[in-house]
Amino acid sequence: MSSAAAPSVALAPVRGVRATWWYTVGAVIFFEVIIGMLWIADQVERGTGDASIVATLALGATWCLATLQLLRDYRHRTPEHPPVASRFGWIEIGVVALVATGALLLVGGGEMVAVIMLAQAVALLGWRPGLRWKIIAMVTAAIVAVMLVAGPFSAAGADLQEGARFVAVYGSLLPAMTVLSLWWWDVLITLDRARASEARLAATQERLRLATDVHDLQGHHLQVIALQLELAARLMPRDSEAGMAQLALARASVDDARQGTRDLATRFRSVPLRDELANAQDLLRAAGQDATAVCTPDIDDAPADVLGPVIRETTTNILRHGTPGGVRLSLSREGSGWVYGADNATDAAGSGLGSGLNGIADRLAASGGTLRVQRGEGRFTVTVRVPGAEGAA
Repeated sequence: MSSAAAPSVALAPVRGVRATWWYTVGAVIFFEVIIGMLWIADQVERGTGDASIVATLALGATWCLATLQLLRDYRHRTPEHPPVASRFGWIEIGVVALVATGALLLVGGGEMVAVIMLAQAVALLGWRPGLRWKIIAMVTAAIVAVMLVAGPFSAAGADLQEGARFVAVYGSLLPAMTVLSLWWWDVLITLDRARASEARLAATQERLRLATDVHDLQGHHLQVIALQLELAARLMPRDSEAGMAQLALARASVDDARQGTRDLATRFRSVPLRDELANAQDLLRAAGQDATAVCTPDIDDAPADVLGPVIRETTTNILRHGTPGGVRLSLSREGSGWVYGADNATDAAGSGLGSGLNGIADRLAASGGTLRVQRGEGRFTVTVRVPGAEGAA
């Protein structure tokens, strides 16, 4: 029944996807900041004055803000509606165009940076995958053309400082580097959507399997009951005792159907302990914990009805109160019984067992098990011991 737990595990790494998006945003803004720093260095080398440097800082900051808005628009695209830009997207393009115009008019030697800004804004639009690289090739070619015709590598720009050449070289690579970052983000989103679809498919298949089992079970018993009742109805006028016997058999069939339904529900609610540990490990890792789970090969012999809720409750406790520092889950045999341990880092502020662990203690007491909690040196350890089948009996 491991597939029943699959959806929660598959959908858990949303936090990691979100962190990857911020890494992507940070990389794109970092590239632009590098261009801005090289641009300012060029202004300083040329001695253009404080006013020019202040204008450069203002234009660079506005460029980064407009880029953040374009990235936000890119983030909220959907596969069904991948527009080039939202209704506000072209406003950001206009802002970048104004910034580029300011670079041309207010700052000396800003022609190269103006072209880079416009090329970067075009690269950030949500182009279709087949068209995106063609657009990038075109804007990169435009940057190179400006660089060779009117930029620092042209005959007219031979007297420019090294800073201008660095701006031109890094600027020509900026659209491609940006698109590579966005491509990696698109790949990750595609994988995350595939995992979500797989999880929904697994849940659907599990529901279909449950529906099939219920149909087969109930269909068989209902058919038997119908035949027994029909036979009782025929026998009653001639042989009342035989008819009553058939009614008793029908009642027994009803009890069998009821018990079969209970057994089926119990089978679907129970999860093997090996899967419980694997799901707990995946969930903790998705929450940013460095989690490991260790179990013995004969784990299937352990009492799943007792240890399953214990594993789930300790995992929830770690998610609520644990801090990054490593989590170790273990389940092993000890004599004729079993020992489960959950060790994790925690802050020193928390104290007490909490209602969850108190409930575990009560459940273990009813089955002959024990719960031990240790806290110290920034670690929180839960040790559970339960007897084997013979000890519990």
